Amino acid sequence: MFLGEFVHTIDDKGRLVIPAKFRNALAGGMVITRGMDRCLVIYPMDTWQAYRERISALPTTDPGARDLRRLVFGSAADINPDSQGRFVLPPSLREYAGLDGQVVIVGCDTYVELWHPDEWAKVQSRMMQDEENATRWAALGV
Repeated sequence: MFLGEFVHTIDDKGRLVIPAKFRNALAGGMVITRGMDRCLVIYPMDTWQAYRERISALPTTDPGARDLRRLVFGSAADINPDSQGRFVLPPSLREYAGLDGQVVIVGCDTYVELWHPDEWAKVQSRMMQDEENATRWAALGV
């Protein structure tokens, strides 16, 4: 389970350190790809396999399903962190999310999101709209 928020910095070689708290869950390998809202998403391999199967089961005759496949699989990369928990963020993914210095790493239970600090601040602002969110989350059954 991935919980919490951390701020780390991409080094001059394009490497990012995985928070120590997350390393064991990602030790078996991981996949990083584009997420929604201009963030990146890291999936541990077992979670990735389940997600991949769900997307692969979508009909290729559906234009939305084809676009989702392209978005998720076309930008995905298998990553194996080194012994210090570092991995190289592919340049195309760094560009997509606008990551070039500090990165906010957010645990989202079964996966991890990587955010540019300014974009994360916008998301946090949206999440703090108490009355609006109460209505939104009630519609989700929460």
